[in-house]
Amino acid sequence: MSHTVDIPKELKDSLRKFRFARRSQGSAALVIRINKSKLIMEEVEQLESISIEELAEELPDHSPRYVVLSYELKHKDGRTSFPLVLINWAPPACETSMLTLHASALIDFQTTADVSKVIEMRDGPEGLTKEIIDTKLLSA
Repeated sequence: MSHTVDIPKELKDSLRKFRFARRSQGSAALVIRINKSKLIMEEVEQLESISIEELAEELPDHSPRYVVLSYELKHKDGRTSFPLVLINWAPPACETSMLTLHASALIDFQTTADVSKVIEMRDGPEGLTKEIIDTKLLSA
């Protein structure tokens, strides 16, 4: 199977560690970018105990990112869960070639990260809110 962008072993290890981290409160995010010149994915940062609004401010306006999010979700029946969600961050100001490369590697990254729920974010920071994430996750 041919891959557009390589996912290095270090990133796979980081994804696995992030996935199995035990969380009892708050949301955490692992932010990944594509290095266009090397055609590899790179970890940008891990953010612990971050709100969705803070996450939106951390993400760049002109560059796509994959964000693996461990999200504190409060259900209508009072339960709290921590689903793993992939946010495909593709703000409108991104250059077309970068968006194309990012889109071509999405399925491979989603499979590697072992995340079933993908939320497309194309509106920039104003489109990434707790209400939108809650709505998308609770309606699934």
